[in-house]
Amino acid sequence: MKIGSDEHRDLFCQHFQDTYTDYDPEALPWPALEGPDLERLRSVPFWQEVLYTERRAGAIVKAFAQSIDDPVVRRAVDLQGFEEARHAQLLRVMIRRYGIKVEELPLEAFNSDLEVAFKDFGFGECLDSFLGFGAFKLARQSQFLPEGMFAIFDTLMFEETRHIVFFINWMAWQAAREGRAAVWLRGLTSLRYYLRALGRLVGTVRRGQDVNDGRDFSATQADLFLEDFTFRQFLNDCYAENQRRMAAFDDKLLKPSFMPALADMALSTLRMWRFRRQPA
Repeated sequence: MKIGSDEHRDLFCQHFQDTYTDYDPEALPWPALEGPDLERLRSVPFWQEVLYTERRAGAIVKAFAQSIDDPVVRRAVDLQGFEEARHAQLLRVMIRRYGIKVEELPLEAFNSDLEVAFKDFGFGECLDSFLGFGAFKLARQSQFLPEGMFAIFDTLMFEETRHIVFFINWMAWQAAREGRAAVWLRGLTSLRYYLRALGRLVGTVRRGQDVNDGRDFSATQADLFLEDFTFRQFLNDCYAENQRRMAAFDDKLLKPSFMPALADMALSTLRMWRFRRQPA
């Protein structure tokens, strides 16, 4: 299959629509939480940022969909916009149901160049998802919350994985249409956008610390979440979970490769460093 062809477009758009899951956030099997479980959920410091991000994502994707001239791609991107808005609604339901203190802030204006705004969002989602895979596994293994909550969030994780697979294929298809199909050119573009995404991620972390004054996520909660935590194990979990989740998608589709390659290089370096430190 030639990247950038109509066959490629039809495959990644149809696959995206075929894997759509229909659900109502209000009707999900939300578990009853009380005591320590409820306090742990309320203590997580980033719910406000996550809600803001999902609301803004929905606005960006919906706006970009209206600017697309290809009807096949437009339908798929419009569906993604609906799903991003549904993520925000799911978070609202959770916040209301469990009494989490969150302020719904007004959305900042995004880039007037809607394609650039969509690309910034897409690469940010690729970065967030790769790191999120590891964090999600870590939290689930530590039983930070009851399994019922993780089952609900797993639905979101699957949708985020669909989004980034769709985005990577759209990027390659769009680049080929513009005469930039060479792998090295796509790699340079990815590097540029990932650096921008990393800058935004750092800003998000800082805003979360400011909003919560660095105190809401207590040392007790963090110890439960990060017991036996090592950076190497976290990278291993990110890499392994990324491989596992990507395996669910059609092998003919492109998959995100930049973050897995970076993690693989970091893990190889850590293994070499550990080997060299061993006594002879």
